[in-house]
Amino acid sequence: MKLKNITKSKILNKELSFGVGVRQARTVDIGKIMKTCGYDWLFIDLEHNSMDIDMATQISMAAQDTGITPIVRVPDFAHHHATRVLDCGSQGIVFPHVDDKETAERLVSNCFFPPKGHRSMTGLLPQLDFKKFPVGEVSKIINDDIIIVVMLETPKAIHNVEEIASVPGIDVLLVGTNDLCMEMGIPGEFSHNDVKEAYKKVIQACNNNNILPGMGGVYDETLMHEYIDLGMKFVLSGSDLSFLVKGAEDRLNNLKNKG
Repeated sequence: MKLKNITKSKILNKELSFGVGVRQARTVDIGKIMKTCGYDWLFIDLEHNSMDIDMATQISMAAQDTGITPIVRVPDFAHHHATRVLDCGSQGIVFPHVDDKETAERLVSNCFFPPKGHRSMTGLLPQLDFKKFPVGEVSKIINDDIIIVVMLETPKAIHNVEEIASVPGIDVLLVGTNDLCMEMGIPGEFSHNDVKEAYKKVIQACNNNNILPGMGGVYDETLMHEYIDLGMKFVLSGSDLSFLVKGAEDRLNNLKNKG
């Protein structure tokens, strides 16, 4: 029994991977579209989105067979938000606004089957093509496949980064740069020295604990290259909404200015 999870493999190999946020799409073909565009993972956003869990899990299940990894950002710390999307097709969870080790430990425990955690065992799983296997085998295979991403979005989280990074089961610490800048009192200043210092602390903590640093909220390409060169490996590259707006604006401006 072997799962297809290209992003988990890249994380384990410490390779660069690129994701795309799903905010506007409401059909399951978005996974195949973004796979064709070359992305590694979908960031299905239930925090800043009207999408319901049914649509999120349908997109997740369809994405599995295309070779792009479905990862869902849940809206809060309630355990059922994470476990329901995992039971129904997601291969990863993003937890926003995690400020301390204790919170991270509780969230991670909710996502793993025993003995690694305390998630309730369900029946047949889409990640295993709804085939029946021994429960102990299912527990190990699914536990090994899950991607756990914890978002750091406040100065407190950056201060506690080494402790958070040490929590077993976390794969990625993802800096939510937009909210971090707001909390720092420097809204929108993504190239500010304080942001760069925060990035360096996160990268060092991840390196110390054999996990990956990631970034979201930075979409200026020059700055993105700078932060990737600094050591960011798990990169939220944009969203379906931002790509739609940019493409539409570029086309209209081109047509208006022709000749």
